[in-house]
Amino acid sequence: MQIITPVTHDLGKFQVRRALPARERTMVGPFIFVDQFGPAQLDIGAGMDVRPHPHMGLATVTWLFGGEHAGAIDHRDSLGSFATIRPGQVNLMTAGRGIVHSERSPAEER
Repeated sequence: MQIITPVTHDLGKFQVRRALPARERTMVGPFIFVDQFGPAQLDIGAGMDVRPHPHMGLATVTWLFGGEHAGAIDHRDSLGSFATIRPGQVNLMTAGRGIVHSERSPAEER
């Protein structure tokens, strides 16, 4: 059994932990990312605001875990796609030659 300690990045109101890629697990490859954020208790009116950022040559899968009060994520990208992801739902984004996307808490859930 192998235990990988994720690298933690502070995004202000919450932290994101990246378990992959990791030096301890090189067989996975450089284009597989496993990020986990939350749980987080955000102040009323606050939310998750991951500003627009690019990806190229990979696909992202966003899978929101949690119960009925887990919140939601609005995904918006430069192709004009928009989706609100709720607990138990999955969003797939294929970056191909390049895409810019953002992830934010919906206004009605802040």
